[in-house]
Amino acid sequence: MSTPPAFADAAETWNRRYAGDDFLFGTEPNAWLRVQAGAFQPGGRVLSVADGEGRNSVWLAQQGFQVDAFDVADRAVAKARAWADRQGAAVNFSVADVDGFSWPQAAYDGVAAIFVQFADPAMRARLFERIVRSLKPGGVLVLQGYTPKQLEYRTGGPPILSHLYTRDLLASAFAALSIVELREYEAEVREGQGHSGPSALIGLVARR
Repeated sequence: MSTPPAFADAAETWNRRYAGDDFLFGTEPNAWLRVQAGAFQPGGRVLSVADGEGRNSVWLAQQGFQVDAFDVADRAVAKARAWADRQGAAVNFSVADVDGFSWPQAAYDGVAAIFVQFADPAMRARLFERIVRSLKPGGVLVLQGYTPKQLEYRTGGPPILSHLYTRDLLASAFAALSIVELREYEAEVREGQGHSGPSALIGLVARR
């Protein structure tokens, strides 16, 4: 499948979205991550995928994790670095896309992949494979996304069916992991201007 026009140039698209002085998705961590991060090894090395302006990576660092984070948008990463400095949080930030990040193998005690739904099916397959390989034995993935029902709410996420997650898709993609929790649910999400309102969600916790 070709890349939809909205994401034909991902860096340009996201730099434009992150151009303001405000934080597009707010500064609080994602609620699913906040609840599930206790599954990560205390003090362990954690990767925050497509981290944007740093709300999740900075919070993880404040919980005592050693955090790596990357995003394709250099504007977002600059804001994330400044936010981390203001919060006194140490995060190793990189400007990279899914294919450009180094993805060290068996390196992470945890991976956080929160609303990484710009990825079309081909990129998503590469991303999910790399996540699995990057986890240490016993390492934990915490993932959240939108389900197809989100197309009715339109309160966040891409309006592109092929980018959304289902239980079957995630169970198949992460069959090499032991699934701890895989849940579809609906909730009110208030994450800045980017995610705001009733939402159709899916959350995954899985262990290598």
